Amino acid sequence: MKCTACQEGHLTPSFIDALFRSHTCDHCGGNWILIEDYISWKERHPEHVFDDGHIENIDAEDTIGAMICPMTGSIMSKFRITKDHAHRIDYSARVGGVWLNKGEWEMLVAEGLAGNLNAILTDHWQQRIREERTSDTFAHLYRQKFGDSDYEKALEIRQWLNDHPQKPDLRAFLMAENPFSAIE
Repeated sequence: MKCTACQEGHLTPSFIDALFRSHTCDHCGGNWILIEDYISWKERHPEHVFDDGHIENIDAEDTIGAMICPMTGSIMSKFRITKDHAHRIDYSARVGGVWLNKGEWEMLVAEGLAGNLNAILTDHWQQRIREERTSDTFAHLYRQKFGDSDYEKALEIRQWLNDHPQKPDLRAFLMAENPFSAIE
């Protein structure tokens, strides 16, 4: 197979960290992993903890444009790994293959995500990332609008109100233009 990233090298059979099968580009060092190989290995080694002690300097490049599946020639999808990480990995749903550029596996290990490679590719994982990013965006907007001190105070009041056993009555009291007009 020809390398999908550099278009110069060839993918040769190898192993990721001597753990599970992959194909590594002999030119750019990228890795093609079939998720079924990863999951099969994970099922046989549930106790395995990925060691980031050997990782000193991570230099992982992210591809900007669309990547082509080396097996089918179709366009692969890009999946974010976390809400705070702009880095994305490429996935071919047609064959269940993941393309990792050189250094991306080490980055996943260092981020504590190597054991979740298959989960990153799920709708649930991606939906959670979108929700977290949306929440962060609103928090940033409110913080800008209210200022740090008032925003923190508002969060404190919200938490107090949400935890209070008389929450509905307190909300009605706070929202009423004149809360004393209804009292007889």
